[in-house]
Amino acid sequence: MLVMFVGADRTETAVNAAQVTFVSSVTDGTRIRFGEGRSVTVVEPIGEVMERLNHSLRPHD
Repeated sequence: MLVMFVGADRTETAVNAAQVTFVSSVTDGTRIRFGEGRSVTVVEPIGEVMERLNHSLRPHD
């Protein structure tokens, strides 16, 4: 499932929650890492990022 965030450059960024391998807090916001050295930095705080990613991965009732 895709989750929308705001990138550090203020553009909309879609993230496939199933491909996320690591999430870390950085000066500019939160860095979301994927396989093969790819990453994106978003402005949302790490707690919000984790909540939205986890929510998208839960089975929907």
